[in-house]
Amino acid sequence: MTYDVLIVGGGITGCMTAYRLSGYRLRVAVAEATGDVAMGATKANSAIVHAGYDAVPGTLKAKYNVAGCAEMPELARLLDVPYNNCGSLVCAFSEDDMPALRELLERGEKNGVPGLEIVSGERARELEPALSEEIYAALWAPTAGIVCPYELCIAAGETAARNGCDFYFNFPVERIRAADGHLVAESRGREISARFVVNAAGAHSAELAVKSGDLDFPVEIIPRRGEYGLLDKGKGPRVRRVVFACPTERGKGILVSPTVDGNVIVGPNAHRVESADDTSTTSEGIEEVFEGGRRLVPGVSPRDMITSFAGVRATPSTGDFYVRPSERVSGLLHLVGIESPGLAASPALSRAAVELLGEMGLHLEENPDAVMERPPVVRFRLLRASEKNELIKRDPSYGRIVCRCETITEGEILDAIRRPLGARDIDMVKRRVRAGMGRCQGGFCSPRVAELLAKELGISLGEVTKKGCGSELVPRDCERDGELIV
Repeated sequence: MTYDVLIVGGGITGCMTAYRLSGYRLRVAVAEATGDVAMGATKANSAIVHAGYDAVPGTLKAKYNVAGCAEMPELARLLDVPYNNCGSLVCAFSEDDMPALRELLERGEKNGVPGLEIVSGERARELEPALSEEIYAALWAPTAGIVCPYELCIAAGETAARNGCDFYFNFPVERIRAADGHLVAESRGREISARFVVNAAGAHSAELAVKSGDLDFPVEIIPRRGEYGLLDKGKGPRVRRVVFACPTERGKGILVSPTVDGNVIVGPNAHRVESADDTSTTSEGIEEVFEGGRRLVPGVSPRDMITSFAGVRATPSTGDFYVRPSERVSGLLHLVGIESPGLAASPALSRAAVELLGEMGLHLEENPDAVMERPPVVRFRLLRASEKNELIKRDPSYGRIVCRCETITEGEILDAIRRPLGARDIDMVKRRVRAGMGRCQGGFCSPRVAELLAKELGISLGEVTKKGCGSELVPRDCERDGELIV
C-alpha cells in the first residue's frame, strides 16, 4: 500500500503532525526507529510550555512558540493530558543581570507574549516563596506552563491511531528515495511507500535529509546533552512556578520547576556530545545541575533525588527551526532542528506542517468521522472516594493497587496495555500510567506489572522486557506456570 503521508519520527513533532493529519481523509503512517513513541528528546526534557520571550523576533521559533503556548491548554483538554498554567520567572541576581532581563522583555513584547513584566525580588518571592533571598529581580511570564511531554505525545499518537493512522515501530529509516511518482522510506531491507514524507527525525533529521538526496542541506544538527535530577514528592521545597536563571549562549540555563505529577525537576546543563544517542548521566553533571539549582532555590538537594536522566537536544547550526519542503526531493517536507521550545511550539508547528503539505499538493479534505478528542483516562489516585468506590464496583481490577508509590491500580495498567499504541514492556507501562515512577522506581511493582503484561500479551514472563529486546526482566528458569519463583 502507498500512503498519502509518511511521517518519519514518533516524537512530539511527528505524533502531533500525525494527530493533525488524522482529521482528514488520508492514509497516514508513522515510522519510528524505536519500540514506542516519545523515546527521544520528547521523554527527556524540561516539560515546559515556554511563553515565547526567549526566541529571537522574526524566527520560526518565536512564531510557533507563542502560537503553540496559546493553544496548549485547549489541546491538553482535548487529549486529556494534565496541564498547569503556573507561569515562569527568569531571575536576576544583581543589577549586572538586568540588561539580559530587559532584552528578554523586549523580545517577548515583539513576539506578542502577553502579560510580561519585570518584578522586584520581593515580588518574585511572593510569586514563588521558595526563591533565594539573593534574587534581585525577575521577568514574570504568566502564560508559561508545564505539561508531561511524553504523555502528550502518547495521547496524540493514540488519537491518530484511533483515526486510522498506522505506526511502524523498530523501523529506523535509513534514507528516502524517489520511485515511480512516490517516495520510498528504506529500513534494513524493509520499505514504506508514500506520496509525501515528513522528516521529523529529531536529532537524526539533518543526517536523514542528506542521505535522502539533499546533499547541500543547510542545517547541521549539534547534539547537546542535558542532565536532570528528579526529586521525590513531598521532599525539599514546594516549588509552584518554573524558575530560570538568565539564559546563556548554550540555552535557557538550569531551572527548578514543578511537574504536573507533583515532583520537582532540576536541570539541565548543556554539553556537546559526539553521539545524538548519548543519554548517559554523570556524577559531575548532576552536581553541576544541583549547584545551579541551589542558587535559585536553596532547598533543592541531591539527597531528595529519586532518579536522574538525560536528553539530547537537536540544536540546529542556524539557530532556528528549519520547516520547509526539500529543494531537491519532490514531496519531502523537512521539520529539522526542533529543539527547545519544540514542545511548546508543537501545536502550531504541526498545523504549519499540514498547511505546507497542502501547498505541496496534498489534497486536504476533512474527515467528519475523525474524533480528535481522546477518551478520558482513569487516574485513580485523583478520584474522590465516592468515585473510586463506584469505579471498583463496576470493575474490581481498579481495587487492586499495584504501584504503591504512585497509587496505580491493576485496572489502569490493563487499560495502558489494551488501548491504541498499547504498552508492550515495563517502561511503556511506566510512561502511560506512572507505575514505577515513584520513590522505589519500580522495585516493588515491576514483578506484578510483568505478570500482567505476560498474561495480556500471551507471552511468558521470560519474554517480558523492561525496554525492548535485550532487556528481559527475568531468566526463563525463574518462572513456573507464568509466575515468578522467589
